[in-house]
Amino acid sequence: MSPGEAFNAQKLASELSEMPPASAISLQMSVDNYLDVIRGMLDLYANRKEMDTIYVTATISSEAIKRVLEALDIDTSRIYFVDCISHIMMGATSAQLDEHTTLVESPTMLENLMLKVEYLIRRSESKDKLVVLDSINSLAIHNNNWILSEFLHILVSGLRSREAYTVILSVEEHSTPEINNMVNLVCDHVINAGKQGE
Repeated sequence: MSPGEAFNAQKLASELSEMPPASAISLQMSVDNYLDVIRGMLDLYANRKEMDTIYVTATISSEAIKRVLEALDIDTSRIYFVDCISHIMMGATSAQLDEHTTLVESPTMLENLMLKVEYLIRRSESKDKLVVLDSINSLAIHNNNWILSEFLHILVSGLRSREAYTVILSVEEHSTPEINNMVNLVCDHVINAGKQGE
């Protein structure tokens, strides 16, 4: 997205549609644009292409995101959550989850997170798959940069080998040069969904 271009969900969906299979995309967004990013990525892009989406939540709980999707009238039948924040936020248990949600006890359990994503990718019968990491900033709060960088390399190369698309969300307001460098090392494309009208 060029710097002078106002961001909207449709533009984001169009940009994602131009990406070749197995692309890893760094999506830099503003907090103000979160709902547009969600709509563009999950509804106008993934759902329209009949893709299965694996959504890794490290910032807000899967329950909260589901409520947002419901409010936006977005079909969630092909969206699977790997939730690594609910347990430490509210002590959620597996009993409280549905078949579309898997719990990881903590955002520090990166290996466990990777195994859950791998399992869901293998189980998916969809031709195209999208994995969303929301967000790298939250994971960086809970893990040191070296471990996080290693995790990103292993995760992204594993997803590439399965021809899955990877979108790593980073929030402009909470990013650091170290986080940006870490993400840029594993991503082929950067989409800047900055503030409205930027």
